[in-house]
Amino acid sequence: MTNLDLLLLKGPPTGDLAGGLNDLRFTILTKGMPANGDGMSDLRIYIWLILLNAPPVRTDVYLDLVRQGASPAYTKIRNDTFRTLATDPLFRRRVTENSLTRVLNAVAWKLNDAHEARVNGWQSPPTLSDFGGSHDNTFNSRQSFTTGTRTEVSNSDAEQVGYVQGMNVLAAPFLYAARSEVEAFVAFERLITQECPAYVRGPMDGVHKGLRLVDTVLEIVDPKLYSHLMSKGMHAELYAFASVLTMSACTPPLPEVLQLWDFLFAYGPHLNILCIVAQLILIRDQILGSPSPNQILRSFPPLQAAKVIQVATSFAAKIPADIYEQIINHAK
Repeated sequence: MTNLDLLLLKGPPTGDLAGGLNDLRFTILTKGMPANGDGMSDLRIYIWLILLNAPPVRTDVYLDLVRQGASPAYTKIRNDTFRTLATDPLFRRRVTENSLTRVLNAVAWKLNDAHEARVNGWQSPPTLSDFGGSHDNTFNSRQSFTTGTRTEVSNSDAEQVGYVQGMNVLAAPFLYAARSEVEAFVAFERLITQECPAYVRGPMDGVHKGLRLVDTVLEIVDPKLYSHLMSKGMHAELYAFASVLTMSACTPPLPEVLQLWDFLFAYGPHLNILCIVAQLILIRDQILGSPSPNQILRSFPPLQAAKVIQVATSFAAKIPADIYEQIINHAK
């Protein structure tokens, strides 16, 4: 029995839910998630749901959305699903294109219904998190590595979220880790409506803010590497768009993505900005030694989650409070 098994069985001390969550986060950081070589874990999806504050949803809620048929975004979804992690044998073996299509289409219906309610002035339909009762507000907090507070997302903001290209890759790890489509659906909906709505809303402002922050953080923690990239005109907009939008899920191998997401959901998805910078630092010698770093950054090298997390946490304290605040809130 692992540390996480014992922690979940024991539960938090009476009346100390925040303390229990902090213990859970710290255990994930220091011990990791128990998983096999393919990244499969009996615990992962349930711990993700806890960390995302995504309470259980009745299967009927999901099935009703599936039965509605093709959403307004269905054509765009089908144009994306067939190429989702197409070269990853683990994903293709476990997750079918039909399953991914159903989840994305159901989420698109959920977002479409919320958007119509807002536009027409109707009472907004509840988010999926409303099905399952109230939960302690401490779930909404993150223990950060340095000063900063999180900003809650208003319903009006969440309701403007729509389907954009790239959401298929963002949904893929949930389907791989989950035991059912409903679990993947609930976790994915919670992520894009509460944690990073600005990534998938309208002009995707959150992604562009995130890219500017990648440049800002790199300049702070490694001025030499930053100057080299800038001298070649290599702003993050040119090489890190997919990494920001998908929280690095675009970089294989998938088991390493899952391990990175354990950390991001424990301490906040906004830390993906630091993790992207950490990936650059891990290959800094290659970048500095190349007259054409764009060739290196055309696709990031295979993800090494443990090293990325170690490097990211090592320089987190160097980030000024005002910049860290921007990192925390850029995806809202």
